[in-house]
Formats: sequence, structure tokens, C-alpha cells
Amino acid sequence: MTYSVPKVAGEVEAEVGREAESVWPLWEVFIRQKRGLSHVHAGSLHASDAEAALLAARDVYTRRVEGVSIWVVSSADIVASDPDDAPAFFESIEKPYRHATHYDIPDEVGQM
Repeated sequence: MTYSVPKVAGEVEAEVGREAESVWPLWEVFIRQKRGLSHVHAGSLHASDAEAALLAARDVYTRRVEGVSIWVVSSADIVASDPDDAPAFFESIEKPYRHATHYDIPDEVGQM
């Protein structure tokens, strides 16, 4: 099975077989729209290396100059928790020091 790779200005549309997906690693793309904002996941793409992934991300995800910064991260390097384990993963952490009841308030502070 083949699919079309999006055309970039000046390039010819190419047909790429599924074998390219198995040879090239998967990269996750994060775009920051403006200075001061967080990077947001924009999508994924296959590329031969980090530089090629960065250039492809620029061409595919910022066609109208929507961003000021791009991150590409190899999907193989991402470690994530399982959403099905969320209750046990997040609720099992006890941090009583985060609550004001954990601290003794000196008398001179309480009179303010």
C-alpha cells in the first residue's frame, strides 16, 4: 500500500510505500505558537534522523509561519504512564506537607 507525502513548495509529490515507515523512526512534533507559551503536540511523522524530522515538521506543521519554535522527539525516547493506571498512579502519592494543617503557626503570626 502506498500513500502520498504532502507536497512542499518546489517539490514533486512522491509516493512512499509502507516500508519507509518501518525503516524510518517515528518522531513526535511539538510547536510553540508564540514566545511565552508552552510547546503543544502538533502530530507525528517519520524521518531518517532528527535534522530531517525538524525540517519535515517545519514544512508540514508550520506552513503559514504559525510558530516560533519546534521540538522533535523520537517516539522511542518517550516514557509515559498508562492512562488506565491513572487512579492508582496519581492518587497513591501522599504529600501531607502540601496542606496548611501540617504546619504549626506561631502565636505572633496568627494575630495579624
